[in-house]
Amino acid sequence: MADDRRLSVGLALLVVLDTLPPPERLAFVLHDVFGMPFEEIAPIVDRSLDATRQPASRARRRVRGGQPVANRDLDRKREVIDAFLAAARGGDFNALIAILDTNVVIHGAGPEVRGAREAANRAIQGGARAAQIALIDGDAGVVVAPRGRLLMLLLFTIEDGKIRAIEAVTDPKRLSEATIAVA
Repeated sequence: MADDRRLSVGLALLVVLDTLPPPERLAFVLHDVFGMPFEEIAPIVDRSLDATRQPASRARRRVRGGQPVANRDLDRKREVIDAFLAAARGGDFNALIAILDTNVVIHGAGPEVRGAREAANRAIQGGARAAQIALIDGDAGVVVAPRGRLLMLLLFTIEDGKIRAIEAVTDPKRLSEATIAVA
């Protein structure tokens, strides 16, 4: 179990680092991972000392996901998403139907899907094995990142314990602007 957690954290870190622009990524890795002083990093990224500290700080905030969020709504949303992923990975059609609103809508990647039965079929056929829960812009969601390469975000609308909508985000600009952290 500890190995699974380490792998999950490692993959999440790769996903977050993949969303950072090169100067932020380089400054963060050299300073926070290897302990290199900013005075040595500045010439490498061809920036002033202050201009080197700023992207590293911004990267650090993105990797850490900003302020920790601990509230009951977020915990409940995560539970629903966990159940969705477990059912999709296990091919459990009935469990998916139970967690999806009858009028659920999936949009953003391919043709729009409407209705619990159609959405359950799509979820079972989708790539749930490469999906994991994360905080996306401070809200629970899913990153799809096979081998650490961010391909898609899934943003959920959940009401009364049921998934009402899933937005699949694949646009590279939106992916790079998202703040992603381990949930």
